[in-house]
Amino acid sequence: MPRMFGTDGVRGLANRDLTAQLALDLGDAAVRVLGDDERSEFESRRRALVGRDTRVSGDFLAAALSAGMSAGGFDVIDAGIIPTPGVAYLTSVLNVEMGAVISASHNPMPDNGIKFFARGGFKLPDTKEDEIEAVLGQDWDRPTGAGVGRVSHDTATATNLYIDHLVSAIAPVGPDKSQPTPLKGLKIVADCANGATSVVAPEALRRAGADVTVINASPDGYNINKNAGSTHPEQLQAMVKASGAVMGVAFDGDADRCLAVDEDGNMVNGDQIMGILARAKKNAGKLNHDTLVVTVMSNLGLKLALRSMGIKTVQTNVGDRYVLEEMLRGDYSLGGEQSGHVINREFATTGDGTLTALTLCNEVVKSGKGLKELAADFPQLPQTLINVPNVDKMAAKTNAKVQAAVEREEKLLGDTGRVLLRPSGTEPLVRVMAEAETQQQADEVCDRLAKVVADELTL
Repeated sequence: MPRMFGTDGVRGLANRDLTAQLALDLGDAAVRVLGDDERSEFESRRRALVGRDTRVSGDFLAAALSAGMSAGGFDVIDAGIIPTPGVAYLTSVLNVEMGAVISASHNPMPDNGIKFFARGGFKLPDTKEDEIEAVLGQDWDRPTGAGVGRVSHDTATATNLYIDHLVSAIAPVGPDKSQPTPLKGLKIVADCANGATSVVAPEALRRAGADVTVINASPDGYNINKNAGSTHPEQLQAMVKASGAVMGVAFDGDADRCLAVDEDGNMVNGDQIMGILARAKKNAGKLNHDTLVVTVMSNLGLKLALRSMGIKTVQTNVGDRYVLEEMLRGDYSLGGEQSGHVINREFATTGDGTLTALTLCNEVVKSGKGLKELAADFPQLPQTLINVPNVDKMAAKTNAKVQAAVEREEKLLGDTGRVLLRPSGTEPLVRVMAEAETQQQADEVCDRLAKVVADELTL
């Protein structure tokens, strides 16, 4: 059987794949695996934190998940609607034993998901997820009487703690308790995807001094990610140009990612954002080992630009959890993905879209340059991606003819491009990607490789 946990928790169609019963069982199993004995003498009760995005199914899933946890003896703090990185942050600062988020991130509204954070606010390694799955639905000696947990609801406190943390990242509170406004006068547009940061991002940006026009921040349970946010930035691009804003930022449903738009309405992707922030950190002496952690999907253009600036890159598999694992292993301070997940370890344990927006805006102000000019320092090589369906995806790295074709194209491209074959994590599909000096060359290389993959690996 395939693993229940995917690359970012358990995810599926709410009330079909992800049911109230499954949420209850996951809560019950998680407290058994993630509950630890590292409590101080002042921690007489075990505690967990639960948050969710704005999907209507989040209501019943949060109730079921909290029931499973409290039945297992944990007091549960229900933080209500809050970004995923907010749950990670609060799991750390409130020193609870575990956190959980109910969200399907950038997926359509009917989907939902559940992912867990361990003590300290870190996503779980595969081994811990496997342990949860192994005890799922098993009977055990559950607590009774005073041993069962309570469920409390405190959305306002949780949200305010998180916003305070975000703003202080670029505007630390002074000894006299005053807080500067480094973004004062910066006119921006924020697209909140009708998701979890619909309150948090506008408030944080405004408290930092920005003049914010907000779009898609009226969630009704059904409109999350619908023609909005980082997966549908067209409305943001038009609004930036129409309003005369200097830039725009777009989040996804749970606000763990952020993409940007420059003053002319052009998209600025995660690679370019990471480049801008990496250079700023290096100049400030805060880029550990002068290294940025990226994934195999990051554009070669980013790596070449960074190399010219004296910044090295370390590459991981796709997924911000793998980026973080490498960051912890090598003590790196910044990493992320082309999709807009950016992990800034100085302030966060996971990708945080609102934090990314604040730090990017701050760099625009401090540099005195427009976002278009900053992003131009990190040009992207033309890239083509073709999905080849219904193939033996695991044979992509072993089939002799496929590997020979890859070697031919790599030799043809030399140092001016690259190719990548990546099996899908959920489907019988191989993603074929090519980067080259021109779009025509990228298209031709990708087409040739995709044909070989289809011819050789079709099921």
